[in-house]
Amino acid sequence: MAILGFLMIGTFLYLVMSKRVSVLIAFALVPIIFALIGGFGLEIGKMMLDGIAKVTPTGIMIGFSILYFGLMIDKGLFDPMITRLIRFAKGDPLKIVMATAIITLVVALDGDGSATFMITVTALLPIYKRLGMSSLTLAGVVALGAGVMNIIPWGGPLARAMVSLGAGSSELFNPIIPAMLAGAVWVVFVSYIFGKKERKRIGIISNKGDSMESGEIAATLEMSSSLPKLYWFNLILTISLIVALIMEIIPVPVLFIIAFAIALLVNFPDVKKQQEQIASHAQSMVMVCTTIFAAGIFTGILSGTKMIDAMAVSMVSAIPDWLGGHLPILVAVVSMPLSLIFSPDAFYYGLLPVLSEAGAAFGVDPIEIGRAALLGNGTTGFPLSPLNPSVFVLIGLCKVDLGDLQKKIFFWAFGSTIVMTIVALLTGAIPL
Repeated sequence: MAILGFLMIGTFLYLVMSKRVSVLIAFALVPIIFALIGGFGLEIGKMMLDGIAKVTPTGIMIGFSILYFGLMIDKGLFDPMITRLIRFAKGDPLKIVMATAIITLVVALDGDGSATFMITVTALLPIYKRLGMSSLTLAGVVALGAGVMNIIPWGGPLARAMVSLGAGSSELFNPIIPAMLAGAVWVVFVSYIFGKKERKRIGIISNKGDSMESGEIAATLEMSSSLPKLYWFNLILTISLIVALIMEIIPVPVLFIIAFAIALLVNFPDVKKQQEQIASHAQSMVMVCTTIFAAGIFTGILSGTKMIDAMAVSMVSAIPDWLGGHLPILVAVVSMPLSLIFSPDAFYYGLLPVLSEAGAAFGVDPIEIGRAALLGNGTTGFPLSPLNPSVFVLIGLCKVDLGDLQKKIFFWAFGSTIVMTIVALLTGAIPL
C-alpha cells in the first residue's frame, strides 16, 4: 500500500508539474486508477464522497469569496489605496514588490491562508497590472509571506499539531517566535531580489514621461478626489467581514454567503444587474471550486485506502539509529518538500504522531518534533502544496499556473525553512 501511495503521489505531481494534464483531471482520475489497482472496487465511491464532503465548506467559502471581492473590485473599493501606493512607489517595481511582502506579513495575522490571499491579491493585483508587472511575482511573494506567518497559534498547522501531540500553544509556538521573525526578514529580503528583477525588466515608470505606460500611471494619480459610490458602506462591510472572519462569529462559508448577498443587494438593487454581476465572475468561481472538489476525491481515496498510513509507517521505519537523535533537524528540513506529498491533515494527524513516537524512542521530546514540523510543513510548504485547497485561491486570483508558482519560489521557500531552522537551533527551540 505504501508503494502504491508513493506511486500515486509521484504520478500526480509529474502530470501537474510537467503540465501533461490539468490539476482537476489529475485530482479526479489518478487516485481512481490507483485505487482500482489496489483492488478497492466499489468501496471507492464512498471514499470519494467522504473526501468531497470534507472540502465542501472550503469550496463554498472560496466560491463566494471570489464573488464578494470581485464585486468590491468592480465597485472601486481598493482604488484609493491603489492610487496612494502608486504615488508612494512612483512607478518603482522594487518598492511595489517589497510593499507586497510587508502587507502580506501584516494581513496574514488573521491566521487564515485563504483570507490572506484574497485580501492581499485583490488589493495589489490591479497595481501589478497597471505597471505591467508579473502576476507570478505577486503570487510568489504573497505565498512566501503567508507561509512564514502560517504558524501563529490561531492558524491551522499549529492547531493540528496541538491536537496531535496533546500540547499547548505556548509549548509549541513561543520558542519558535524568533525563528518566525527571522523568516519574515527573509521574505522581505527575497522580495527585494524579486523587485530588483522586475525593475530591471520594465524599469521605473516615470509619472511625467511620454510613454503610454507612464501616461496610464499619471492618469491614475490624477483621478478625482471623490470616492467611488457606496465606498464607505463597502469599506465598513468588508472590515466587518474580516473582523467576523477572525473572531469566527459564525462559520466562514456562511459568513461569505451573507456578506455577498448584502453587498449585491445594496450595490445592485436591480435583479438583472445582480445576475450580470454574478455572471461576470462566474468563470473564476467555477474554475477554482471545481478543482477543490476534485481535490476531495484525491484526499478521500488517499485516506480511505489507508495508503497514507502505510506511507507514514514505511518512512519512519527507514530512519537509521544514528540519525534518530537528530530527528528534529531532519523533520524540519524534509517537512517542507513532504508538504507536496501529504495534505495538512495527513501530515499532522497521520505522519506527525508516528514521527513523534519514533523520536521518543530515540530520547527526543515529541514537542520538539512538533516545532520542527511547523518550521517546514506549517510555514513554507502550505502555499505550494496542491493538497492544500487555499493554494488554489492564490493561483486562481493571480491567474497563474501551480507548476509555474512552484518552480519560481520552491528554492526561496526552502530557504525560509533553512533560515528558520538555523535560528531555532541557535535559540534552543529544537535540539542539535
